[in-house]
Amino acid sequence: MFKKFTIIAIAVLSIGTFNAQKSEAQKHVKQVQTTAQKPKLVVGLVIDQMRWDYLYRYQSKYTDGGFKRLLNTGYSFNNVMIPYVPTVTALGHTSVYTGSVPSIHGIAGNDWTDKSTGKNVYCTTDVTVQSVGTTNEKVGQHSPRNLWSSTITDQLGISTNFRSKVVGVSLKDRASILPAGHNPTGAFWFDDSSGDFITSTYYMNDLPTWVKDFNAKNVPSSLVANGWNTLLPIEQYTESTQDNSAWEGLLGSAKTPTFPYSNLAADYETKKDNIRSTPFGNTLTLKFAEAAIDGYHMGRNADTDFLAINIASTDYAGHKFGPNSIEVEDVYLRLDRDLAAFFKMLDAKVGKGKYLVFLTADHGAAHAEGYMEANKMATGFFGTDFEKTLNTKLKEKFGEEKMIWAIDNYQVYLNNNLIKEKNLDRDKIKEEVVKILKEDPTVLYAVDLDEVAEASIPEPIKTRIINGYNWQRSGDIQVISHDGMLPPYSKTGTTHSVWNSYDSHIPLIFMGTGVKNGQSNKPHFMTDIAPTLAQFLKIENPSGCIGNPITEVLEK
Repeated sequence: MFKKFTIIAIAVLSIGTFNAQKSEAQKHVKQVQTTAQKPKLVVGLVIDQMRWDYLYRYQSKYTDGGFKRLLNTGYSFNNVMIPYVPTVTALGHTSVYTGSVPSIHGIAGNDWTDKSTGKNVYCTTDVTVQSVGTTNEKVGQHSPRNLWSSTITDQLGISTNFRSKVVGVSLKDRASILPAGHNPTGAFWFDDSSGDFITSTYYMNDLPTWVKDFNAKNVPSSLVANGWNTLLPIEQYTESTQDNSAWEGLLGSAKTPTFPYSNLAADYETKKDNIRSTPFGNTLTLKFAEAAIDGYHMGRNADTDFLAINIASTDYAGHKFGPNSIEVEDVYLRLDRDLAAFFKMLDAKVGKGKYLVFLTADHGAAHAEGYMEANKMATGFFGTDFEKTLNTKLKEKFGEEKMIWAIDNYQVYLNNNLIKEKNLDRDKIKEEVVKILKEDPTVLYAVDLDEVAEASIPEPIKTRIINGYNWQRSGDIQVISHDGMLPPYSKTGTTHSVWNSYDSHIPLIFMGTGVKNGQSNKPHFMTDIAPTLAQFLKIENPSGCIGNPITEVLEK
């Protein structure tokens, strides 16, 4: 009797254990299936010159479908910084998509000085290719050949044997080309001479039919036809300074920086780049992005597709009017409505929850010098006549003309050919340059880039200088200005390039497939975006990646 009871008990326990194991196995399979879920489409939205605080400064006027939808349904990171200097467009887009820094990926600026010839080099210029879609030869002579590292878009292509559709879209050539990577389906940018989107023979020998059809509609002219007035009654723009502030620049033929800009249509016909500094440049970009989705059936293929979009008019408007202008606020309020419509379109064409969006920025922006002065903040202009002063003083000491080739990206480029030809002591020349620069009261630090690791410069500035220093393309001396200082060409509007929070603190939000709602205040970096996307897509990191996956958004 005891034996029978024991056998029955063992059997019951075995069944229970089996069922428990089966349940656990099913749970594990479900978790694996959930984890393995991939988006049909990834949409990268890099908002040019978007400071992190813009998410909240204008929040009361945003709609539920745009920035608020990202915040309310996505995962937002409040403490994401750019880990290098200079903080400019080409570096920002490249670092987002490579997970790397200029020291490694090779894009050392929007442009830089060739250290063997002294000539200026634009980041994507490629004279071995020709324009496609325009008779303006120069505007199409671009490719990603100066980019040394692979991008997350490259890695997606490799992982699917290049079946994935990868497309870059921007008004700017560099902001379309660099994110799209080395072998995309296409990269397209705006031609100011024709008002069309174009490409180069690096990608294709003729524009696709869908691009020709889009260009034929002359969308830009229709967008600017009624001029530019505020979306809301102008008295509601309480987050901005009064219209017609002295530090704002002028748009087109306008005599004052004030609404309404009634001559916009005529100004566009005269000079088509005027659309860039208006909210309609963003609308145009998103309409073209939708045409790309339809033209390539993106998000409706067997493999994940990737659409890299740069919203550039936020940058052009910021440069022209400054961060505290009514114009910039209106650009963001209109962008919010455009994003709401774009997300709604994605819901319909790709499917809600079937696509992954990330929104970030390539850099921020300083407050206008006049705004800072009016509000008793530390500010001013630095770098005035730096090159002339250095050449004059170096001639006095070393007896040679033009010992400085250029000052670019806040870096001094020595005329190394002259130094070698005249058998001069390069180290002594660098010491003298640093000494001269430090005599300028607007300079906080000046450092020999070969010696920066030993310099008495606090973190994080030191690391950001090192990360931004590409010994083959960067200058010889790095200049760091005092807070709030702007270069002399920014008498109106604003610019960016420095390590300070106003230039380096950027938004980052993920929304869509596999993303829960939440937010984090933990410190992260721009370079963490690409490896996080690699985890979402279950593909290899880009070749030069130094970032780390952001675990908060990846946890189930």
